Amino acid sequence: MFQDLNRVLDQVGKDKGIPKEMLVEAIEAAFLTAARKKFGHLGDLEAHFNDEDGEIELFQFKTAVEKVENENLEISLEEARELDPEAEVGDSLGVKMDPSAFGRIAAQTAKQVIIQKVREAERNIVYDEFKDRLGELVTGIVRRFEKGDMIVDLGRTEAVVPKQEQVPSESYRAGDRILGFFLRIDKEGKGPVVVLSRRNIGLLIGLFTMEVPEIAEGIVEIRAAAREPGVRSKIAVISRDSDVDPVGACVGMKGSRVQSVVGEMKGEKIDIVQWDSDPARFVCNAIAPAEVAKVIIREREHAMEVVVPDDQLSLAIGRRGQNVRLAAQLTGWNIDVFSETKIERAASHARRVLVEVLGVDDSTAMMLYSHSFRSFEDISNASFDEFSQVPGVGQENLIDLHGKAKGAVAKGLSTQQMIAEFIKQEEEEAARLEAERAAAAEAEAAAAAAAEASAAAEASEEAPVSADAETTAPDEGAAVEEGAGEAKEEAAVK
Repeated sequence: MFQDLNRVLDQVGKDKGIPKEMLVEAIEAAFLTAARKKFGHLGDLEAHFNDEDGEIELFQFKTAVEKVENENLEISLEEARELDPEAEVGDSLGVKMDPSAFGRIAAQTAKQVIIQKVREAERNIVYDEFKDRLGELVTGIVRRFEKGDMIVDLGRTEAVVPKQEQVPSESYRAGDRILGFFLRIDKEGKGPVVVLSRRNIGLLIGLFTMEVPEIAEGIVEIRAAAREPGVRSKIAVISRDSDVDPVGACVGMKGSRVQSVVGEMKGEKIDIVQWDSDPARFVCNAIAPAEVAKVIIREREHAMEVVVPDDQLSLAIGRRGQNVRLAAQLTGWNIDVFSETKIERAASHARRVLVEVLGVDDSTAMMLYSHSFRSFEDISNASFDEFSQVPGVGQENLIDLHGKAKGAVAKGLSTQQMIAEFIKQEEEEAARLEAERAAAAEAEAAAAAAAEASAAAEASEEAPVSADAETTAPDEGAAVEEGAGEAKEEAAVK
């Protein structure tokens, strides 16, 4: 039943690409398992593949003794010397077992173990083949879907694109070609070993490396990248050669290179910006296509306030905050975007708080604000060594202001509450002025209506006089005609 395995092993090894040695180890382990299941504990067992006979030989090791008490563990010295003439008491000898005694259940057990071992061998081979390819782009053919996971045929093996690594806006069917980022190897488990991703930022970087020779050659470098899969991405590039424009190299002639990447990303929009060692300039580049009027850096919070013209605010923020969010990911800075009008109003309120709480004039408040001390809490939280760096203010005044700021914090005052009160007062004042303007406009409209009514009344009183004048006009004309007639008759008589 187990003879002539050489041909079978050679064929399986060829079909599966598994070395014969691995298959032999799998079969030997399967026979040991089957023997244990059939006979229970039989002491030490060993399975060996006889390459000449093409069969598996199973040996049970027993200890040579004078008197046998346990046949499963011991063998008489006489029987031992039949196997080995030089055997002595205490020696361990291997007794060949008859494999035909295993039975159907043991054979089924051996089959399951062999299948399991073959699968493990396949996974080990795939692991050894792909372990050095992590981070590369891998192309395959979509074969099927299992519980939302996409199974991809790589030729040598199958890969999986888990549901969480797929882009919801992308749609694939069986037979479609797919390009994925080699994310990791799952050596444990039942599924495919190779795990691919369509969401990882490495897919974007890998595609540009493939499409842009300057990146592959190291002339242009991608310093940072940010991505919202399926929607929009940003990459920051720099050139090591002053004669090479990094952005132009990535865009390509008439946008050919970037369009190739966009096509592979299924229409995902891509912004390519110039990387800069100056954080403020880099943030300005990253917030593109919006124009930046001013950047305010807050080193302590590792944040920047980007001020843009009023008509550029929605462009800078992007749809649902997408543009500024990607810019923050790209630069590594927390970014707040404000319009010029709003930032000036906020600055005015903050300076007003500094004036009221610290008792300084507007110019000193502006000096403090411009050096990132925008509230008395900022001054209180800063060490005096840090606060003393503010120029244009005497040392004694700085000590006094630092003390006042700490005192205001101790009293429980809050800049935000004070600003809220200022805004409330401004809104109330604006509402009052609006009410006054409305009342004035209403009074003016009422006066105009009254004047119009008065003019209409006067016009109605004068209307009969005009009618009399019209009725008398024909009589006057007739009198003139009569006078003319009489004159003509008198002239005729003469």
